[in-house]
Amino acid sequence: MVEPALRVDGCLPGNAVRWPRLLPAIALILSLPASGCGGARARGPQRVPILVARAEQRTVPYEIDATGTVEPIESASVTAQASGLVTRVAFREGEEVAAGTVLFQIDPRPFEAAAAEAAAVVARSRAQFETARLDAEHAEALGAQQLISTDELQRKRAAAAALAATVSADSAAFSSARLNLAYATVRAPVGGKTGSLSAHVGDVVRANDVTSPLVTINQIRPIRVRFTASQTDLPEIRRRRGRAPRVEIARATDDSTWIQGRLAFVDNAVDAASGTLLLKAEIPNRDGALWPGEFVRVRLRLFEQAGATVVPAAAVSSSQSGAYCYVVKPDTTVEVRPVTVQRTWRDWAVIASGVQAGETVVTDGQMRLSPGARALIRSAVAAEVGSGAGAGGAGRHKTERKSGGTRPARTANGGGIGPGGGTGATGP
Repeated sequence: MVEPALRVDGCLPGNAVRWPRLLPAIALILSLPASGCGGARARGPQRVPILVARAEQRTVPYEIDATGTVEPIESASVTAQASGLVTRVAFREGEEVAAGTVLFQIDPRPFEAAAAEAAAVVARSRAQFETARLDAEHAEALGAQQLISTDELQRKRAAAAALAATVSADSAAFSSARLNLAYATVRAPVGGKTGSLSAHVGDVVRANDVTSPLVTINQIRPIRVRFTASQTDLPEIRRRRGRAPRVEIARATDDSTWIQGRLAFVDNAVDAASGTLLLKAEIPNRDGALWPGEFVRVRLRLFEQAGATVVPAAAVSSSQSGAYCYVVKPDTTVEVRPVTVQRTWRDWAVIASGVQAGETVVTDGQMRLSPGARALIRSAVAAEVGSGAGAGGAGRHKTERKSGGTRPARTANGGGIGPGGGTGATGP
């Protein structure tokens, strides 16, 4: 049987399209728009993936972080106080010496001769004075009997007084000669570490030549670190100055080891040019870990603030209106919350107002959020796995699991609180 054909305008009967074969294609074409529009209507607004953390109440130390410079408590540039030839160097370059230790010996023979000569002069003057004194006493006896004139008596008295003064002058010259003899032995004025030698055996040194010291000695036990703090911290520093606040020092090459010390000096004026206050910490430095002149990290801990509301510093963003946080509501929508940041401590921000303890804040993904947006709270561990192959994954911090969710891990630097940036706690 021959199938009926559908004639199409402009087509010959031989090119007619078979109607039954066209029906399935038409039905498929008609169904596509309907299903596409229906799927778009069924799909709601997309959720924004984020990382979160909970605002908590913690005891947060009030610390001042700064960069400091190590300096000796005492430093002496040793110079010769007597000119002469160096005959002995009594220490090794770089050796530690105690105060009063012999360092150099200058040829003492010229000074010994001068001291002997001065001693002879003193002896002669004393003999002459003794003769004049006896003459004056004899003249006094004769004058009492009016056997000599008054002028003669006065001359005897003046001669005795003049020779007494001569004895004093010659005795001072003898003391000076003995002092020069003592200066021929150069001793350490302070105890400490000796530096580079600039005089050796056979060198001729000049007295009091400050331009070329023989050696420099730095006291390194104990030692001091100088650093500065902002003038805004001055009230807290002055309030706790009498309690010798604790200072922690870390070398620039090793921030895992912190050396304990105490605040020892607060300058009496703020630097008007920089608005900073000079401080100095004193450290026992028994092992000699700190060295004069090196740069170190300094933490001055003034007190501990109990019950402070803290959030990870990464949760706080800034705008022209001030600091704010994204807070996640129980229905997983977010709202913008203006906050007042009292201060920051390591990787945490101390919040004075705006966020309460227990609320959930966004620590990552803020750039894709807007007020009222629905959020998809990701696991911090999953985020690390997803980004661990790239450079960004290397900067994320480890997390620790607890019954309440995933919380930032604690750092290993002396009881610190773990960083909040890039990690967070899952919602309840």
